[in-house]
Amino acid sequence: MNDILVLYYSRNGHTAQLARLIARGVEEVPGMRARLRQVPPVAPVTERAQPPEPEDGAPYASTADLAECAGLALGSPTRFGNMAAPLKHFIDGTGAEWASGALAGKPAVVFTSTGTMHGGQESTLLTMALPLLHHGMLLLGLPFTEPALNATQSGGTPYGASHVAGARGDNAISEHERELARALGRRLAGIALKLAVQP
Repeated sequence: MNDILVLYYSRNGHTAQLARLIARGVEEVPGMRARLRQVPPVAPVTERAQPPEPEDGAPYASTADLAECAGLALGSPTRFGNMAAPLKHFIDGTGAEWASGALAGKPAVVFTSTGTMHGGQESTLLTMALPLLHHGMLLLGLPFTEPALNATQSGGTPYGASHVAGARGDNAISEHERELARALGRRLAGIALKLAVQP
């Protein structure tokens, strides 16, 4: 298993951009591949079923992607300081994987995008980490040895990569945010590779 699953929900495209940057970082580690997957939207009232494949972006995730990955990067925009409902809905459906220990011992990271600097980035990252702990995953963050973590004036936290999209969603991903997202992907893939060669 050399695939790192980069699993996300993105409504306006910012979290998807972070996911692609994390995937680039993963693939900078020799022998490792990124598997980009997204989750479909959910609604309180279903008027029509979602197509089996999204119109654009990564394919929809299945629980098989979880079993087949060597590590997981989980991403969501923030919703009131928490992950968005579509990602929570997917995670809530992983009881069989929890019972079988399919994710136990695998490394994981989290990432998010918010509308404002103080829009709940860190609480979203922390709450996304909780179900991963229940699955027995090994959580990784971003160490302050990453120079961009000390220099960023936008997103980026020790809990995971992040982006400040702006109230209207018109902020481009900053150079520091890009560096930290790629660093997070490299860190995840590097640790997964080390764990794979342990006796």
